[in-house]
Amino acid sequence: MAWGRKKSGGRKEPLFGLPAALADLRLSPEDRIPAAADDDKPKKSVPKHKPEEDDDEPPPRERKPRAAKSGAKRRAKSRGRFRFGRLVYWGAVLGLWAGIAIIGVVVWVGAHLPAIQSLEIPKRPPTIQIVGLDGSLLASRGEMAGTNVALKDLPPYLPKAFIAIEDRRFYSHYGVDPVGIARAAVANVLHRGVSQGGSTLTQQLAKNLFLTQERTMARKLQEVELALWLERKHSKNEILELYLNRVYFGSGAYGVEAASQRYFGKSAKNVTVAEAAMLAGLVKSPSRLAPNRNPEGAEARAQIVLAAMAENKFISAAQAKASIGHPSYNVKPAGAGTVNYVADWIGEVLDDLVGQIDQSIVVETTIDPKLQSVAEAAIIDELAAKSVKFNVTQGALVAMTPEGAVRAMVGGRNYADSQYNRAVTAKRQPGSAFKPFIYLTAIEGGLTPETIRQDAPLDLKGWRPENYTHEYFGAVTLTQALAMSLNTVAVRVGLEVGPKNVVRTAHRLGISSKLEANPSIALGTSEVSVIELVGAYAPFSNGGLGVSPHVVTKIRTNEGKVLYARQPDQLSQVIEPRHVAMMNTMMQETLLSGTARKAEIPGWMAAGKTGTSQDFRDAWFIGYTANLVTGVWLGNDDNSPTKKATGGGLPVEVWTRFMRTAHQGVPVAGLPNSQRGGFMSNLFQTASQVSAAPSQPASVPQGGGYRPAPARTSAPPPNPNARPEPAAGLDGWLVDRLFGR
Repeated sequence: MAWGRKKSGGRKEPLFGLPAALADLRLSPEDRIPAAADDDKPKKSVPKHKPEEDDDEPPPRERKPRAAKSGAKRRAKSRGRFRFGRLVYWGAVLGLWAGIAIIGVVVWVGAHLPAIQSLEIPKRPPTIQIVGLDGSLLASRGEMAGTNVALKDLPPYLPKAFIAIEDRRFYSHYGVDPVGIARAAVANVLHRGVSQGGSTLTQQLAKNLFLTQERTMARKLQEVELALWLERKHSKNEILELYLNRVYFGSGAYGVEAASQRYFGKSAKNVTVAEAAMLAGLVKSPSRLAPNRNPEGAEARAQIVLAAMAENKFISAAQAKASIGHPSYNVKPAGAGTVNYVADWIGEVLDDLVGQIDQSIVVETTIDPKLQSVAEAAIIDELAAKSVKFNVTQGALVAMTPEGAVRAMVGGRNYADSQYNRAVTAKRQPGSAFKPFIYLTAIEGGLTPETIRQDAPLDLKGWRPENYTHEYFGAVTLTQALAMSLNTVAVRVGLEVGPKNVVRTAHRLGISSKLEANPSIALGTSEVSVIELVGAYAPFSNGGLGVSPHVVTKIRTNEGKVLYARQPDQLSQVIEPRHVAMMNTMMQETLLSGTARKAEIPGWMAAGKTGTSQDFRDAWFIGYTANLVTGVWLGNDDNSPTKKATGGGLPVEVWTRFMRTAHQGVPVAGLPNSQRGGFMSNLFQTASQVSAAPSQPASVPQGGGYRPAPARTSAPPPNPNARPEPAAGLDGWLVDRLFGR
């Protein structure tokens, strides 16, 4: 047996270490990994087929397919848990990066905001109010903001109108309204365009206070940050009050007070529901919806505001219906019209008077509002009636006292169409209106009004100056030559006294423009402005004193602090009184028998000179009394010729209309040192000379007498375009006046 065991078992070698420890290790069915979750228990061994059993009986069915199905479910659940975990993980990662990005954007936007120390409610930009001689408001410059109005002083429906149309959730958000943004986005998508905005009142205030109006994403983000800052810094009512006092309403009006005064002529404290709705409606597009420019658009927008107020229960439906079509916005805004030329001129000199403007000021001026209106109407009406006939499109007028205080200024026919000031900035050839400086220089050189010079053809190295009518009168006095505007005499006298001396005289009297000292200066070929030419005529009206044209008398703050007060001018004598008397005598004749015979002011002694530049490009008349010096210019901006518009025509008509009104109720005064007795004495003196034969030479009378009209040296056929005033002389003037033609 031993042999048999040895043979069957075989020899076993001894094992040591790890092999010995693992020698008896065997895996049982319980140790195997189950195929499915249901197979946690060890399977029972299937008994082997016994031979004695019936071979026809089928073996038991195996359950392997069921085990596989349950395993698939287990694996699907495992994969689901894995995918959900990955989703949570990547969601957390993306959320973290999004948070970092948002923080970065906030930091970047904050870095580009104004400095923290400057994030305080800024002061209002300075407003410049310009008032007239009587204290009435003429115009405003700057942002034209009205005074601050407390929220409690306004009618409750006024702020509610803004909330209803601009930010109905104002009291429930924190500066930014996500609901409003979403609502606006949906409305814009439905309308396929921008029909609503999502900015809150706080955002709009932030933009108005601290930011520009550019439409960029960076500016929008800054607006959001500043809105949140405002909400943290101020209460809702404080924000609403700031908004109402700073928002822009068009036509230069900032704040509800300024807008109410501009459009309704009353304080914001007294506006009606309809007016409140119109003001709230302007915020969307103030320039387009301003009621003085687009009343229909403003009214339509106001109806939308009323409907929004009713929808939000701020007013009843009956109130909304009753308020439609009832705002009284037909109020003429202060400062409208040509007085804005004056305001612009003042703006140019303010820096020289008070330096940089950092606070609101009131500028008191010499402008008489009544005279300003008369001057404006005279220019506009004359151009409306005759601009087409004479091809004249523009005009200017300056009226000042003999001391240089400007009482009226018109720089063009329509300030809204053109802000170019033709009274101050434009320079044009004065034509014969420059001749008084020629004759003054001659008188100062020893000549007199009765000095005789020849009116005859003249040739200066190919230059042949001619009279307007191409007629010549031979020997004439200087008075007659000036009254009839004889060019050849003016050139001869100018050459006699010297062009350089003429330039010195003009500059001494107040002309500041550069003048060319050549023979043609006698015909006014050097350009000057209206205001300097009028100022240079002022010494003739005040006895020979040089003046400085001015319009500002005082500048003060709103609180009454005086920043500037004009001191009385120390006027110097620029013309000797006896020479003033001679010049007044000569220029009076221009209105009585010369080129300005239409310029009559009943009861007043007046003098002046007309002017027409080359090719009828400019028409002038500068005339004066002891009360007022007024100059008128008419022409075209492009310097194109007119249709024979002369100084004795349209400018004289404008001047006469203005001066007659300006002298109503003013005590009559004579020109200084005048040697004449006024209009009526001149009429009788002239009538006494009619009997003298005009063709016979007469001796020069002494003591200020006058020669009869000179005889023509040639008798050409009548010229239909000839100017009758100078051609007729004194005799023709008297016949015209007494009997007509």
